[in-house]
Amino acid sequence: MASAHRYAPVQYAALWVGAVFLLIGVLGFIPGVTTDYGAMEFASHESGAELLGLFQVSVLHNIVHLLFGVAGVATARRERSARPYLLVGGVVYLALSVYGVFIDLESAANFVPVNTADNWLHFVLGLGMVALGLVLPRRTGAV
Repeated sequence: MASAHRYAPVQYAALWVGAVFLLIGVLGFIPGVTTDYGAMEFASHESGAELLGLFQVSVLHNIVHLLFGVAGVATARRERSARPYLLVGGVVYLALSVYGVFIDLESAANFVPVNTADNWLHFVLGLGMVALGLVLPRRTGAV
């Protein structure tokens, strides 16, 4: 008799966060969903492409989303890796939002690139990921 594998809530959260990052990373490469697609740069504040006409993106920015997505899906397989993914990833996104606030958005320091909408999104994402990593309970019941 095969036993059903039951995942911890934190694993589901890492899986969903990872899946959303994968979706956003893919959408960033789709003309129409990404406005001014022809103005997309590899990595530069001069990238004129915007996901949903709001969030400035570049090839590098989209690749980062894809990598965070792959990491989320991969770490969701184990409870002991899902929680650190959410916590560390959340801190990275919080740091990115702070970075975006303090740099000159029109300078070469904005290589990702980010804009004000990205900064707010990264802040909310970071808070959400850290909160999920901290508050979600461990697995309950028998495996």
